[in-house]
Amino acid sequence: MADAYEMETEECRALLSAGVVGRIAVTTPQGPYVFPVNYSVVDDAIVMRASPYSLLGTNAPDSVVAFEIDQFDYEYQRGWSVLARGRCEVVPPQEQEHIREVWAPRPWASGARPLFLRLPWSELTGRRLGTGWDPQAQAPVRRAL
Repeated sequence: MADAYEMETEECRALLSAGVVGRIAVTTPQGPYVFPVNYSVVDDAIVMRASPYSLLGTNAPDSVVAFEIDQFDYEYQRGWSVLARGRCEVVPPQEQEHIREVWAPRPWASGARPLFLRLPWSELTGRRLGTGWDPQAQAPVRRAL
């Protein structure tokens, strides 16, 4: 059995910045939902796009949400996860150009997603299972800026 280790904030941010897809958890009047989303990290915030009339677009703005990315190696029974929490906000149009210049999120799914959502994290934590390996170097997919 492998031991679990808390990751430093810098390692959490590096893994978050290298990712492509994560999951956002939102509370709605019908209860909690978790959505997979393409995202980017701009400054100290996670940025994603949504349809303004979707469950995410109508329930995430001005709500406290959780965002998670992770990777698991089933063969060696090791992995890591990073969790960001904070109050989600709509990105005003005048700030969207900065996001496009730094790293615009690109949704994989078809359809219009003109609403830019930003999660400036108030909490960024992570855990790694096992030692003797580098989660970022051994990630099967990572974004290079």
